[in-house]
Amino acid sequence: MITLAAQEGLTIDWANMPTYNTIMAVAVGAGLIGLVQLGRQLRTDPTKVSTEGWAVTFGLLGAILAATGLHMTLTWPLAAGGFPFDNIIFGETSLGFGALLLGTSFYLWKRGAAALATSRPVETLARVAQPVTVFVGGLGLSLLAIAVAGVKYELFAAPPQEPISGEFAEYPLVEAIFMSGLIALVGLGALAFAFLVNRVVNGRSTAVWARVTGWLWAVSGVLFLLFGAMNFFTHIGLIVNTM
Repeated sequence: MITLAAQEGLTIDWANMPTYNTIMAVAVGAGLIGLVQLGRQLRTDPTKVSTEGWAVTFGLLGAILAATGLHMTLTWPLAAGGFPFDNIIFGETSLGFGALLLGTSFYLWKRGAAALATSRPVETLARVAQPVTVFVGGLGLSLLAIAVAGVKYELFAAPPQEPISGEFAEYPLVEAIFMSGLIALVGLGALAFAFLVNRVVNGRSTAVWARVTGWLWAVSGVLFLLFGAMNFFTHIGLIVNTM
C-alpha cells in the first residue's frame, strides 16, 4: 500500500520516509463506525445517547487524524520524494475528517445535552450540521476522484517484500480496485449524509437515506478498521524486509 510499483531488491530509507497510515486507517474506521452507531441511537432512542462519551470518542479520533493529517499535508512530500500522492490521498482527507470529528466532539461536549433535551433532537442536530454538509459533500466528491485516480494510475500496489499484500504485487489492479472501492464507499456515504441532513431539516422522508448512509459507512468503517489493523503486521514486515 505504500509503494507505486513492485520492485525486486527494494531498499527503502525509512529514516527519511515516515509513514503512519496504519493508525490513520484504524482511526478512520472507528470514526465511521462511531458515526453510524450515534445515528442509530438518535433514531431509536435519543434519551440513551451519552453526549459526553461520544464527545470523548470523536475528540480522540479527531485529534489523531487532524494531527497526522496536518503533518502529512504540510510536509511535502512526506514520503521522501517517492510517493507525493500519499500526501493528498491520506493526509488531506484525514485532516478533513479529523477536523469534522473535532468539531462534532466540541459541539456534543458543550451543547449536546441541551440539543437532546429539545422536543425534536434529531432535527435540532440536523440544523446544526446543515452548514457543514457543503464541506462533507465536497470531501465525498474528492474521495470519488481519488478512487478514480487509484484505478486509472494503479495506485496502492504493494511490493513483493510486503507480507500478505505483496502476494498481489504482480497484479497491481487488485489492490488498486480494493482500496479505490473502499475509498469510494466512504465518499458515497458522505454524499448520502449531506442529502440526509438536508432532508431532515426540510421535513422530508429520510428513512432510505438514513439506511444508505448507515450501510455505506458501516461497511467501509469495518473494512478500514480491519485493513488498518492488518497493516500493523504488513508494514512492520515491509520495513524489516527493506531496511
